[in-house]
Parts: sequence; structure tokens; C-alpha cells
Amino acid sequence: MPSQLTSVTFHNGMKMPIVGLGTWQSKPDEIATALDTALELGYRHIDTAYMYQNEAEIGKTLKKWFDSGKLKREDVFIVTKLPPKGNHAESVEKYLKRSLKALQLDYVDLYLIHIAVGFKDIGEDLWPMDENGATATDPSTDHVSLWKAMEAQVDAGRARSIGLSNFNSRQIARIVKAARIRPANLQVELNVYFQQRELVAFCKALDITICAYAAIGSPGMNQWLKDQGKPVPEFPDLIKDPVVCKIAKQHNKTSAQVLLRHCMQREIVVIPKSVKPDRIKENFQVFDFELTEEEMEELNSLDKRQPGRRFTLDSFKELLTHPEFPYHEPY
Repeated sequence: MPSQLTSVTFHNGMKMPIVGLGTWQSKPDEIATALDTALELGYRHIDTAYMYQNEAEIGKTLKKWFDSGKLKREDVFIVTKLPPKGNHAESVEKYLKRSLKALQLDYVDLYLIHIAVGFKDIGEDLWPMDENGATATDPSTDHVSLWKAMEAQVDAGRARSIGLSNFNSRQIARIVKAARIRPANLQVELNVYFQQRELVAFCKALDITICAYAAIGSPGMNQWLKDQGKPVPEFPDLIKDPVVCKIAKQHNKTSAQVLLRHCMQREIVVIPKSVKPDRIKENFQVFDFELTEEEMEELNSLDKRQPGRRFTLDSFKELLTHPEFPYHEPY
């Protein structure tokens, strides 16, 4: 792969920048500075979601940039996601319109179904609860009718492309078979410890591009679990892996940069999250070096397959019993 690859191309011809700014866990009072920094550095891909509760702050910052004339709307690739409680055909338009209003946009470049599991669309809580205090999941989640509603958002001009997040191959195949507008992108957990090779190959055969979250191991996940009152399992730190550190030293780069570059050379989009200006800059300084074939093989050998998955959602018991829980299958 040429070191200058800067985007991946969807089946509809749209181009998605290969490095984006992730915003999961970016607090509303932090996101404006983070986004300003990223846009100044040259980031042109922003990843958010209704569930992140920071779309309004992102929207204010984007509007400031567009109003100043420094950027045009078409210069920036914006991704957001349908929340689990919106996994009903009749709810898709409502939640996309809410996201567009918060983002102060007429359209998003890519709209994803956030996860295969659906929640009941009751109240305003992101995680609606039933009378027993458990997550109110909806076992009747119907991906085919949901996808038809996603297609309608493309028809209406509210989304340029549509895709999936946290779906398995069986679920993807079902949607592709029924689709009039095929999924353009799949966003999943992916890094050197969990390389998802079968799923990547499956999607490549269907001309579906891949975006990796947790490409550097999601250091902030422990805090998220604590905030949810969930146990924090021990998990090895990708940044400190000896092979990663050795290769980083050889290139005079950081471990994080090597981890990002490994994905990029597999033509996988990365969306590292940070609100620290120096880290945001570091995460974008990945276009001036290239891993050799031997280094790629060394990193490939770190794959732990399923034991490498960190976002197992094991702590959320109600999700595990949902008929569309995606992680019970090999890929």
C-alpha cells in the first residue's frame, strides 16, 4: 500500500478520510478545543454518535468554521450513529433529525446503526430501563425493516451513505441480501490484538469498507466501565507491547502511531479519540512513515483473535440474551 493513501472509497464513489477524530467520551466542555485543534491540523473526518451526547458542541464548532469561510461543508466528512433505542423503522428519521439539528447540518456523510441490538424507544434515557431496573431491550429488532428506513434517509438527502457498527457477518449478509442501497462501511473494534481478519475479508468481498475503533486499545474504556458501575477486567496494554515498542523505536515514532499505521496499511480507517492537543497532533502524524512487510508480519502475529476482544459487553447481561447480540458468533 502506498504511504500516501489518505482515504478509502465507498461503492458509491464517496471518499472517507482514513484518519478521523473519534469523540466517544469527549465531554461537551472539552470537545470544542479538541475539534478546533484537529481541524487546524488537517483532520477532515469527525466521528460521533447520538449516544455520545456531544453532537451539539460539535455542531457549534463546525458552524463557526463554516461561517468563517475557512472550511466548506463538503470539506469535512461527518459520521454519526443511530442509538439502540432508535433500532425501529419508525424511529430512524426522528433520531437522525435530532442529530442533524444538534450538529447544525443538513446531512451527514455517513449514518451508521450503532449496534445490532435494539432497545425499547421509551422515555429520553439513552439506556431505557424496565420495571426491574434492567436495560429495556427489544427482542423483536428487525434489521431488514430498519435498513429500509435507513435507505429512506439517503433518498431524503439526510445521509449521503449508510452503514453498520457492531454487526456480525450473518447480520451483514441478511441486510446486503435485502438492500436496495448496500452498506458502505462497517465500524468495529479492531487492533493488533483483535485483527478481525475473517470479518474484514468478508466485508471486502462485499465492497464494504472497514473503520476501526479502539485501534490503540481504547485506554479510556476502564473509566467508562467504572462510570457504568461495571467491573473492570484486566487487559494487556497494547501501547506497552514489546513488539510494538520495538517497531516504534525503529521508526522514531510512538507506539500509538505504529498501531494506527498497522490498520491504515490494511486499508482500514482509524478514528483515535483524544481531547489533548499534543495527542491529537501525534495521532495525525502517521503519513510520513511506512511499516515494512516484515514489520507488518510481526504485528500480524500479535493477533489473539476472540480473546483479544475488549468490548465484549459481558457486563451488560440483558444485551447478551438479545436474539441479535452480535458477538456469540466467530465473526
